[in-house]
Amino acid sequence: MDPWAWVAAGVVVACYAALSRRMSQTVVSGPLVFVAVGLAIGPLGLGLVEGDGGVEPVRALLESALAVVLFTDAAAIKGSELRRERFLPLRLLAVGLPLTMALGWLLAWPLLPGLGVWELALVAIILGPTDAALGQQAISDRRVPALVRHGLDVESGLNDGLALPFFVLALAAAAGGHGEQGVGETFLRALLLSSAIGFAVGWAVARLLRWSGARAWTAHGWRQLASLAVPLVAYPLAVEAQGSGFISVWVAGLAFGNVLRKPAAPADAGVSDVGEGATAFTERLGLLLASLSFLAFGAAVLGPVLEHLTWQMFVYAVLSLTAIRMVPVAAALLGTGLRPPTVAYIGWFGPRGLASLVFGLLAVEEHLPGNQVLGGAVAMTVALSVGLHGATAPVLGGRYGAWYARARAGDPALREHADVPGDGVRPPRGGPDAV
Repeated sequence: MDPWAWVAAGVVVACYAALSRRMSQTVVSGPLVFVAVGLAIGPLGLGLVEGDGGVEPVRALLESALAVVLFTDAAAIKGSELRRERFLPLRLLAVGLPLTMALGWLLAWPLLPGLGVWELALVAIILGPTDAALGQQAISDRRVPALVRHGLDVESGLNDGLALPFFVLALAAAAGGHGEQGVGETFLRALLLSSAIGFAVGWAVARLLRWSGARAWTAHGWRQLASLAVPLVAYPLAVEAQGSGFISVWVAGLAFGNVLRKPAAPADAGVSDVGEGATAFTERLGLLLASLSFLAFGAAVLGPVLEHLTWQMFVYAVLSLTAIRMVPVAAALLGTGLRPPTVAYIGWFGPRGLASLVFGLLAVEEHLPGNQVLGGAVAMTVALSVGLHGATAPVLGGRYGAWYARARAGDPALREHADVPGDGVRPPRGGPDAV
């Protein structure tokens, strides 16, 4: 990679940081800026990054970003959040996600010729998880009811982890197993062993922080660094055990966050604030890595894909962001009492981002027969999502918020006005001005 590529990356990070609050109010989203700069320095632009020469660094960057984001997203989810609102997150995850993958599998059949049955399943599973960072304003706009923002936020935080077992199974089947391991053993190692490792690491580090916090032995800065130790330990341990590092860090995040948030016993006076801001540094690191990942995607992945793009890939990408997402969401929300504008808003804001990129890269590295078609469909979907969801988030958020204000004035018992304690929405990933 040309040293000037690193200079370009540093300049765009500094410039976007300086303008981030202002940019967050426009149709030009952070991911769009980074993808555009990536295209400019890639093989279709200045040629500072060669599409065929930097796969390994790009993979390392994307995998690191996803591992950190999986951990922080899972750590921020409270166990009570899925019970508290009773229907929206659960329906999106338990009904909407499986239906999305099933419909994506079905429609891939006629549109992506040359792929085997498990490769078709891989495309659908890879494009199942959503990424709230690509349409952040859609869930941070206070004009949108908290119920909707909460549902989209929790869905995005959990669906990439929930899709992982399906991805591992489909990848193992498409590749015919891994070495001496069969599909069943690969799946069990990824699901059970990796989960056990992640839970043990997350629980142990959280308990250590609670113990030291109760004695006032830990400094605030080091407490934040300790959270980074969780994915640093959980991921390689699972990989060494021939499991899934991503499943491991996701489960570690769930364990870490929920152990830290447990009410303190009377004997542990002072421990209750140990979890406050414990993952702040890791969240900001995830924001930086995710931003650089979109730049690397534009430079090393999207450029070559555009040179070999087919109309079938493009059509499937459009369907993936529309019918394949919106029809399952509408089916999942039947009987909830939510109005059509709300169902449409939730259905549209299902961006595909970092998780899809990493899963797609891992699938391509298995050298499957349909690599070019699979990788092209995934890359095109993410590219369209970066542009369309980023551009429409501020516009549709305002229009939907205005509709909600009018509907609430006419019907105080509006289902969308269901109470979500504490507003039910986490701060945007990396803070209020996150990408």
